[in-house]
Amino acid sequence: MKRVTQAFRGSHLTARILRSTSWVVVGYGGAQAIRLGSNLILTRILFPEAFGIMALVTMVTVGLMMFSDVGIGPALARSPRGDDPEFLNTAWSLQVMRGFGLWLVTLALAYPFAQLYEHPELALYLPVAGLSLILTGFFPTRMELARRHLQMGRATMLDLISQLLGLALMVALALWTRSVFALVLGAVFTNLIKLVVMWVGLPGRRDRFQIEKPALLELVSFGKWIFLGTAFGFISTQGDKAVLGKLLSLETLGIYNIGFFLASFAMALGQSVAQDLLIPVYRNKPPSESAENRRKLQRMRFLLTGGLCALLLLMAYVGPPLVEFLYDDRYLAAGPIVTIMACGFIPKIIGMSYDQAALAAGDSRRVFFLTGTRSTLQMIMLFLGLYYFGLLGGVASYGIAMLIAHPLLVALAIRHQAWDPLHDLVSFTLAGLLAAGAIALHWDALQTISSAPVG
Repeated sequence: MKRVTQAFRGSHLTARILRSTSWVVVGYGGAQAIRLGSNLILTRILFPEAFGIMALVTMVTVGLMMFSDVGIGPALARSPRGDDPEFLNTAWSLQVMRGFGLWLVTLALAYPFAQLYEHPELALYLPVAGLSLILTGFFPTRMELARRHLQMGRATMLDLISQLLGLALMVALALWTRSVFALVLGAVFTNLIKLVVMWVGLPGRRDRFQIEKPALLELVSFGKWIFLGTAFGFISTQGDKAVLGKLLSLETLGIYNIGFFLASFAMALGQSVAQDLLIPVYRNKPPSESAENRRKLQRMRFLLTGGLCALLLLMAYVGPPLVEFLYDDRYLAAGPIVTIMACGFIPKIIGMSYDQAALAAGDSRRVFFLTGTRSTLQMIMLFLGLYYFGLLGGVASYGIAMLIAHPLLVALAIRHQAWDPLHDLVSFTLAGLLAAGAIALHWDALQTISSAPVG
């Protein structure tokens, strides 16, 4: 026990990794607990269609954030100038200008989007939801510096406080309005609270408007491929909702969104760990430098993959009874969606740590090509799955696409000496067998969503 405690102490890299990983897990676990609590409360106040409408609104705001992402976070994590005030000011200034620009885009998209999905109320909801894009643009770079230096404790606690306050306000709005507008306004107020709390609560220098030419050139040079890659990333994370929003009723889309939320817990946790920790880890311990670095990374990778796959498989096995226990009868169809999506996330989890090695080395161009190929495969599989197997095939398409794309990820990892064949062999074998067991266990429930009307 004493050795474990000592491992967390000090300022050396291992201690900072352990502490930061713990905080990421605490922060993400707390955030998901808050989201689950809000989900359970709001589903009893509102109606399934409300969550379908909010899924469409979120698709646009998240999509705009991804389509315009120039990789400021990864750039600050990897750049030798990541602590330079002029570099930080330039990054923050770009972020602020981007936020205002994105809000203007939501104004332009609101009416055509409402017409496309045949829901006039979206023309009002989108510009309001877009205010969050302005607010997030003002988030201080001190948040990114906490990730760069693996000092996540204070930022994590402040984030959780913001989410709790935002949840309380959202529930109050839902009780007052009984409308989707409570979800839209609640999301905006949550970001406003987070902005204030982070500015006041995080120590360090204050950002100011400044554009330094060398910093701008470095950010643009690194970020241009991130920008293109995250545009494809939008397709990967939101493309299903864009397609299903046209093919499904709002009620079914809302149920699908709840199933996705429950199934994606481990997936999103893994992405948080990868984005917050792995670039600094690869920067300090590049696998190409020594065999010792590769051994340490292998241990880290097995722990990360094993823990996340265990969470996914747990959700795959308990998904239908969990939904039956937590939700009323209107949402029961979310149960089999949880099972099939949790199994489908496994290939992405197994390869999650590899592309971060490329980003740490500044190879954003090849990451873009990987992301683009994955996204293209995902959309092809989505349409084929929906056409031949209905909603069940559409839900299963993500995992199939990630499995097909895995050899491309391996090629990228080999280039940066980060691929671990033993890890992949063990992980795919064990997780694949257990996933097959979950699908067999809930096969009858899975058949119920295959008959859901599509189109």
